[in-house]
Amino acid sequence: METRIVHTALENLRKHTGIEGIYTATQKKGLDGEVEFVFQNGKERFTTEVKRELRNHQLEQIKDRANKKHIIIAETIFPKIKEALRNDGIGYLDMAGNVFLRTAKHHVWIEGHKAEKTQTEKPNRAFSATGLKVIYLLLTDDQLVNQPQRMIAEAAGVALGNINYILNGLREQKFLIQKIRKAFMLVNRKQLLDKWLIGFEERLKPTLHIGNFRLLRNEDYNQWKNIPLQKHQAFWGGEPAGALITGYLLPEIFTIYTEETRNDLIKNYRLVPDTNGNIRVYKKFWKGKETFNETVVHPLLAYTDLMNTGDRRNTETAQKIYDELLHNRFQ
Repeated sequence: METRIVHTALENLRKHTGIEGIYTATQKKGLDGEVEFVFQNGKERFTTEVKRELRNHQLEQIKDRANKKHIIIAETIFPKIKEALRNDGIGYLDMAGNVFLRTAKHHVWIEGHKAEKTQTEKPNRAFSATGLKVIYLLLTDDQLVNQPQRMIAEAAGVALGNINYILNGLREQKFLIQKIRKAFMLVNRKQLLDKWLIGFEERLKPTLHIGNFRLLRNEDYNQWKNIPLQKHQAFWGGEPAGALITGYLLPEIFTIYTEETRNDLIKNYRLVPDTNGNIRVYKKFWKGKETFNETVVHPLLAYTDLMNTGDRRNTETAQKIYDELLHNRFQ
């Protein structure tokens, strides 16, 4: 995959700009190789990371490794990610040949080229919005994978007919293996968590969004911990969850997962609907007791919310949660 991405990207760059790129793989920690660009007035060498897709939660690590001659080569880089890279002076090149490079000698920025369509992968039901609900439960409950499919469906709040497709999808991608007859085990759990983290942000979380709000009075934000969330119905996620689990964070964006309606939210917490509000409310998507306590989501969901922001203070808090509460589960 790495070779295909690099050589396609460099070939398209050559077609669009005439700039030649020569790639050499390396074994340096955190890096995949080096690429030497041949410009009209000389050559420059860049350290390189190769990705299939670049995500928010990877940005801080990339910034830590990057120097003035560092470039990300990826199959796909979304516009907001490109903007973040440009703001930090980090070069990128996608498979379509869109590029950003800025050094003391050269400044190249080209956008607008479209990648050629390739044969799409066979859809995998495990990573549909429905499948992601099931994976979440499997990641939080080690024993659930060997329960009857009807019980898994009930615990996840999904139709029974989906479960076989989802489990087969996990087997196809080597995340579920059969130990002995009728006994299964999740494997490659950290990889599965990373894939779930991306899928949750892209495919499941948007379907859960109830709305954005703000508190009626600005001074109420100083007392956010005293907001009486409805017991067993509403839970802090994201930054408030990180603050309450670790004591390490001062929230700026307040995430809530709830079973309440918009009218309930307005009445119960004196919230004001606001498209740009910093209180982001989502439908609670689990049925059981997969939480940290009565007011905070499970550490796995808090970790996911925080990592997906791409914000340094949030990813540091997420790492603390992972190290202290999740690490043993994903060894």
